[in-house]
Parts: sequence; C-alpha cells; structure tokens
Amino acid sequence: MLKLSEIKEWDAKLIESKVDDLRNELFRVRMLKKTSGVEKPHQIKDLKKDIARLLTVKNATSTKSTANGQTTTNV
Repeated sequence: MLKLSEIKEWDAKLIESKVDDLRNELFRVRMLKKTSGVEKPHQIKDLKKDIARLLTVKNATSTKSTANGQTTTNV
C-alpha cells in the first residue's frame, strides 16, 4: 500500500506511470478472479485505493500550481 507522504514527493510523470502500472495490475487481478479465483481477494480493493490516492495527489498538485498562476495540462 502506498503512503500519502511518499506520493507527495513524486512528480506528475512518475505518478502517471504508477497509475498505469496499477491499472494494468488491477485488470490482471480481475481477470484472474473471474477465471480461476484469486488467492488474495482484498488485493482488488487495495489496488483501487492506491489508484485513487495517486490521482488525488496529482489533482491536488495541479490545482495548487494553477492557483499559483502556473498552467498545467491534464492528460
């Protein structure tokens, strides 16, 4: 599980790559659940929470930089 204090130190590109990795992992775990069963069913919930945590930090930093007069592009 990712910690909020760690994530806040990351830049936007690292957060985006981590979100992509976690989404791929979530897809893989969901497919495993449907086909053969998952050994750790709580893993799906943990992955979803990590993705939400990452996106929250990303959006908060983009909002903060926009409020400071800097422009950012959301992808």
